[in-house]
Amino acid sequence: MADPPGCCRPCATCLLCLYSCQWITAKKEKRKGLRTTKCDCSWFLFLFCVFLFTLVWLYFAIIILNDFHNFNEFIFKQRKLWLDWSLVLLIVTSVLITYSAVLLVLALCLQLCGQPLKLHWLHKTLLIITALVVAAAFTGLGIKWTEEWRSARISLQATGPFLHIGIVGGMTLLAWPLASFIYRTRNTGLKVFLLLVYCMVMIVLYLAPLGITSPCIMEENELPPKPALVGHRGAPMLAPENTLMSLHKAVDCDVRVFETDVMVSADGVPFLMHDEELTRTTNVQALFPERAALNSTAFNWTDLQQLDAGSWFLERRPFPTVQRLSADDRYQVTKQRIPSLEQVLEAAKQSHIAIMFDLRPENHSDYQSFVNATLEVILQSGIPLQQVLWLPDGFREQVKLQAPDVLQVYGRKRLNEKEPLLHVNLPYQDMSSEEIRQYRQDNISVNLYVVNQPWLFSVLWCSGVSSVTTNACQVLKEMKHPIWLLPSSTYLMIWIVVDCTSFLAILWPFLLLKKCSQRRRAAESETDVLLTKINSLMQE
Repeated sequence: MADPPGCCRPCATCLLCLYSCQWITAKKEKRKGLRTTKCDCSWFLFLFCVFLFTLVWLYFAIIILNDFHNFNEFIFKQRKLWLDWSLVLLIVTSVLITYSAVLLVLALCLQLCGQPLKLHWLHKTLLIITALVVAAAFTGLGIKWTEEWRSARISLQATGPFLHIGIVGGMTLLAWPLASFIYRTRNTGLKVFLLLVYCMVMIVLYLAPLGITSPCIMEENELPPKPALVGHRGAPMLAPENTLMSLHKAVDCDVRVFETDVMVSADGVPFLMHDEELTRTTNVQALFPERAALNSTAFNWTDLQQLDAGSWFLERRPFPTVQRLSADDRYQVTKQRIPSLEQVLEAAKQSHIAIMFDLRPENHSDYQSFVNATLEVILQSGIPLQQVLWLPDGFREQVKLQAPDVLQVYGRKRLNEKEPLLHVNLPYQDMSSEEIRQYRQDNISVNLYVVNQPWLFSVLWCSGVSSVTTNACQVLKEMKHPIWLLPSSTYLMIWIVVDCTSFLAILWPFLLLKKCSQRRRAAESETDVLLTKINSLMQE
């Protein structure tokens, strides 16, 4: 097999060595008569599919980073081991995608150089392992974290137009090795099949924008106001969650509402705590080891006040931002204690920030007494009741009677269009852009949680959401505009330019390599004629 112009033998030899794990020079390969078999083509197809499979998983991995802190908390509850598993996810995914991408590039370069695709058994084994690992990851996602499929669907509203451009670009580049293979192979049926498949894929891609929808495709003057920020347990990237320091950091981030979780101690004092156990966010294991596994409500307030609710933040570093804390902030972290609801209401009153909370655990036998104790503290605190947003569903009617000015927030969608809901608080996966717009038209305030990534905040901003609950208030505070905003006319122009450019770029390699192929065949014909004449003369 003759090397095409521009492909030197040393380069072809190196490519063959890396792909086949054998040091066979291009010259020896030619003497041995090695050719790409149907089995080799099957392995190349498998390699291509594994690369695409891994690439899709990389996309999912980036998307689920928005919610990965929940996964870290889940693992801690199960194994009592704290680790930022997002780093593990990204490292493993990067290794897998890099490996499959390098192999694919080697294979395409070998095809352009006219070399056989003899994939070594070690690469075959590693490719199978890669496919199994990614398949296991998708399976786990489908079983334990099904809501992330909806997150991926929402992400397409943010990335769809750019994914389209990237995929069209990638398929356009694929025209070079495809044209090279078509002009080299003598199997007419295979040529026709590959061309048909490629053309069908490109036609689908060229028309894909017809199915791409995004709330951010709008005119600048149609952009809704920026959503207000609700601090998820305060500002948990800047201070230990559910502490007074976290509340003050949230105020510094222009947060409108401090979202928290309330429990009631054994002696009837409401306090701030999210987990049923105290082990993750306090030093209860050191002070009360024999009671560390008990429910948070089993401790009296005197014991709870002794616990350190800040040092864990520096030790476990739940977010990368912990490394950038100032010396003064680090000192303040070590001084944090579990705050009572009374202390938090006083701080909220002074800071003019609203407070929204869950009352846990809802299945407790004394839940009604928890509601009464919490409501009593609120009424005695002197905070304007309009600054209190009540989330718990239990005994809601009682709360409405005793404190009618408290804002009632519902954790569900309305049952019908006539239901008089004024405030809803839902996971961001549970509401479409159309539903958000409809609720806002009906003067229903919509708060969605938990929104940490700028791309997601941008989509919800364009959709018209009222507010978002976030861990990253310091990031979203700085956003003055969605990441991108395109008028429909501009997007139409980009679509046409990309498709036309791609079409012309695809024609180029087919026409160029066809001309090279014709020259090569003409040269081979002249060589055959010359060899025939020489053979005839020798016989005479």
